[in-house]
Amino acid sequence: MARILVTNNEGTPGVGTAARMLAAGSGGLDAIEAGIRLVEADTTIRSVGRGGWPNLLGEVELDAAMIDGNSFRSGAVGALKGYLHPISVARAVMERLPHEMLVGEGAARFANEIGAETADNLIPDSERVWRQWFEETLSPAERARWPDVDLTALCQQAIDPEKGMDTTVFLSLDAQSEIMAGVSTSGWAWKYPGRLGDSPIIGAGCYADTRYGAAACTGTGEMAIRAGTSRAIVLYMKMGLSLAAAVDEAIDDLRRLRGGLIQRLTLHAIDCDGDHRVVTVNAEGQPSYWLWREGDEAPRAEPAEVVAL
Repeated sequence: MARILVTNNEGTPGVGTAARMLAAGSGGLDAIEAGIRLVEADTTIRSVGRGGWPNLLGEVELDAAMIDGNSFRSGAVGALKGYLHPISVARAVMERLPHEMLVGEGAARFANEIGAETADNLIPDSERVWRQWFEETLSPAERARWPDVDLTALCQQAIDPEKGMDTTVFLSLDAQSEIMAGVSTSGWAWKYPGRLGDSPIIGAGCYADTRYGAAACTGTGEMAIRAGTSRAIVLYMKMGLSLAAAVDEAIDDLRRLRGGLIQRLTLHAIDCDGDHRVVTVNAEGQPSYWLWREGDEAPRAEPAEVVAL
């Protein structure tokens, strides 16, 4: 079977490095972590890492996860503040703790214990846009008593400046025929503080099983949480469906959602034979993703399939 790497457009800063590592025989977790770290540090990617959009309080909270498709060990962090590489903290959770997920203050404490790199993730442009939203949206009375205001109402009114709300996702089949997955995100701009999307929730934002395949989602994480989309795709393959049919079944699951936040969601999937499929539901424009296969000189951009719910 041929080695393969799939990542979304937000993975652009790291896809080349991850592909070169896989081509040289590196394991999937190492390649994925290296690739995602480059995305997290790139301030032109406004939905991941440093430069990500802040929450309603003007704070950047980061989520990330990794999963080993051999053992199903996973590591995840949520609502992590003040650290540059949540993907590396997530991997350390997987390798150093008996737990699978840490959030908030606990995640930050652990990041400090392992010597993770700190960072002020709120770059000036993000602060400028948030400040503009703050001045235009809040009344003078609300601004005077900030932050003691009704954030529930503000969350309903908030408009994400970047509709994509995209995580970065990396799926790999490596030289050892092992399948791995990793994701990282700053989440939805102007989110309620403490909100977790699908990214740190194993089975929603990503899942991997070396016997069958892997899947990961970007976009409206609330949808993937409700449908358990990534785990569902892999489970449908375990039940004997082809990769294409498994993704179709997961899309049918999404069609059953009623109420809540329903917008765009992109499903990325690979199987143990090195095949892949990327589908966007409720697309805005023509989404694209990066694909690298063993023997390719470099990753290439491909258009995602588009399906309406």
